[in-house]
Amino acid sequence: MQDEQDIPVKDLIEDFLAARAVQKPSEHTLMAYRRDLTTVLTLIDKEATLKDLSPKILRTAFATFAKDRAPASVYRAWSSWNSFYSFLVIDGITPGNPMPAVGKPKMATPSPKPLRGEDTPEQLLQAVNQTDERQRDPWPERDVAVVALALCAGLRLSELLALTAGALTGRPGERRVEVSGKGGRPRTVPIEPELDAVVERYLDSRQRRFGRVKPADPLLLDRKGEPLKRGGLQYLVESCYRRAGITDRVPRGAQLHALRHTFATRLAEDGANASEIMRLLGHASLTTSQGYIEVTAAQQRAAVRANRTNRALGKL
Repeated sequence: MQDEQDIPVKDLIEDFLAARAVQKPSEHTLMAYRRDLTTVLTLIDKEATLKDLSPKILRTAFATFAKDRAPASVYRAWSSWNSFYSFLVIDGITPGNPMPAVGKPKMATPSPKPLRGEDTPEQLLQAVNQTDERQRDPWPERDVAVVALALCAGLRLSELLALTAGALTGRPGERRVEVSGKGGRPRTVPIEPELDAVVERYLDSRQRRFGRVKPADPLLLDRKGEPLKRGGLQYLVESCYRRAGITDRVPRGAQLHALRHTFATRLAEDGANASEIMRLLGHASLTTSQGYIEVTAAQQRAAVRANRTNRALGKL
C-alpha cells in the first residue's frame, strides 16, 4: 500500500480542489487556488511528493515566488497553501501544517472605496435610466437593475452573476434576495419596494425581448439573451460610469465594488452597527465591517474640522 506521504502533491491538489468545488465557490476562486498551488509547486518540483515539502523547501520556493510579485499576490498564494495543508491535516494525510513557518507579507486592512461625491449614486442611477441612443441596443431597464442591486443590496460581482430569476422571494413589503455569497456562504438581504420595482421592470423588459422567464434561469442576461459573464458585467458597469460622466469619482481599481462600498458606507452613516453591516454584506470578519464605521467617523471628524467657526476659534 502506498504511503500517503509518497503521494504526488499534484494529485493531492486535485483532491483539495474537488473538495473545495463541493462548497460552490466561484470559478474565479477555484482558478486562483489552482494557479497559486501549482505555480509554487513548479518552483519546487512538479513531481514532488508530500514528504519532499519541508518548511525550508517551502520557504525557498516562496522567496523565489515573491521576487517579482506584489505583496497581495504573495499573501494570497500563502493563504492558498495554508488552506491546502489545513485540508490535508483534517483528512489525516499529514500530521501538521508547515505554513506558519513560511513567511508572508503583512497586509494592511483595505480601506473602503465608495463613490466620491454626496449625490453621485443618485446621479448615476438617473443617467443609466435614460435611453442612450449612441448604444447599438439600449437596455436601460437591465442596466439600472445591475447598478441598483449593487448600490442598494451590496452585491459582489460574483453574487450578481450567480443570481437566478427566482432569487427575489417573499410577500410584498417583505421582499428579500437570496444570495450565494463568497466562500459558498448564503445570506439574505432585505429588498425595499423601490428596488423590487426596478427588478420587476427589468424582468418585464426581458420577457418582451426573449420570452418567458423561469425561476431557475440566470437573472442577468447580455443583449443576445445569454447569461451575463464576468467581463461583460465589468464592461457594463464601466459604461454606466461613462454615460453618467462620473469616471473621475470612481476610486481606482474599484469599479463595481465601489457600488458595494457605497452601500456599506451609507449603512454606517445612517447608524448601522458593525454586526448589521457584516450580515448584510456577507463579511467573514467583523473587522472588515468595522472599517466602514471607522472611515465614516473619520469623515465626520474632517467635516467638523473644516467648519469655519472652529478655525475662527483658533485665532482668538
